[in-house]
Order: sequence, then C-alpha cells, then structure tokens
Amino acid sequence: MAASAKLRMLRSTPRKTRLVADLIRGKGVAEAESILKFTDRRAAAPLLKLLQSAKANAVNNHDMFEDALVVSAVQVGDGPTLKRYLPRARGRADLLRKRTSHIEITLEERRG
Repeated sequence: MAASAKLRMLRSTPRKTRLVADLIRGKGVAEAESILKFTDRRAAAPLLKLLQSAKANAVNNHDMFEDALVVSAVQVGDGPTLKRYLPRARGRADLLRKRTSHIEITLEERRG
C-alpha cells in the first residue's frame, strides 16, 4: 500500500528541484523532514510541505503507522513554461523561459 501527494506548477526549475528531491529519496519520513528543514535551497520549503501532506494522507486515509513510513519515490517533472520577453538594445527582445515543476511524493510502510 502506498500514499502519495502531488504538487503542480511550482515556480522552480525541475533541474534545481531534482537536486533537493534526490536528498530525501529512500529515507524515512522523520529523517527526510529534518533534511529538508536544514537544506538551504528554494525548493526545500515546498517539498517539506508536500512531504507533510503525503504523511497526513498516509496516516489519515490509509491507516499507516507514521513511524514506519519511507519515501519510496519522488518524481519531478516539467510543468508548463511561462514565456516572457526582455527588451534589448536596438528594438530587439530576448525570450525568458520561466520554468515550472510538477512533483509527486510516494510513501510506503517499511517492512520488518
């Protein structure tokens, strides 16, 4: 049995978000929460909130034990890219790509 939570349209690039997601993959929930609390990255705060949401889903909806939960999967995908223009010299414009991320965290109970 697995419990999950999703976060869509996070205004952080998927590449930078994956760096933080790799820190917690395979860890226990308590350890993952402490790692995210002390990680000095912009994506750490939304990932912490998403992890707490997945933990609440597991405990309340699936009757899992909080102490036995493990982060089994963290998937970070590309969301839609917002396209903006930056004015340049001589009437030209450069394209700015503001990337977004979709994240899904899956928790499972540790066996044994």
